[in-house]
Amino acid sequence: MKLFRRDESSTIDESVDPSVPDVEKTAAAPASTTPGKGRPTPKRRDAEGKRRGPVAPAPMTAKEARARRKAAKGNRADRKAAAADRRAAVQERRARMLAGEDKYLLPRDQGPVRAYVRDLVDARRNLVGLFMPMALVLILSMFVAPQLQSIVTLAMLVMMLFMIIEGFVLGKIVNNRVIERFPETTDTGFKLGWYAFVRASQIRKMRAPKPRVGPGDAV
Repeated sequence: MKLFRRDESSTIDESVDPSVPDVEKTAAAPASTTPGKGRPTPKRRDAEGKRRGPVAPAPMTAKEARARRKAAKGNRADRKAAAADRRAAVQERRARMLAGEDKYLLPRDQGPVRAYVRDLVDARRNLVGLFMPMALVLILSMFVAPQLQSIVTLAMLVMMLFMIIEGFVLGKIVNNRVIERFPETTDTGFKLGWYAFVRASQIRKMRAPKPRVGPGDAV
């Protein structure tokens, strides 16, 4: 029996062809090997530096530094032309902002709702708009006649009371009109009322954007 088992194992071993490659080892081995570049990958900073070219050495003196800045800015005529262009661009932007073009307005003034609120305020004759000039007159009168200080203080308190009352009334009117005109808007409440109050408290000629309607006009 032992001899039979040895013969069986030897028969099995001999049946294997040594020329046939091992399938598992062949599958585990990589299909192909890519040779290395033979050099390290350059850093991004070094690559960008090579594309830009050599960097000029730092100036040794202050005079050399001023000369470089002057050369970079160009001659006097070019600098004057560039400054004139910048001033013209700023003036044009301000003119369009004062005209009410939505693209050039501040974020707080943009949108049809805010434009409608400005028209509502500008079409009203608001007592709160007289607070600043009247307060200035009362303050100046205190320096001219110090004995009127108590009267001026009382007058200013009364003016502030009227200003607060009108602010609440104006905010209520503005919110109701906005809800009627723009029922889907979420820009309502105290924030919108405060926006209307701040514009109403400004002198009409100093409002920005400039009023598009006159006092008493229908909006």
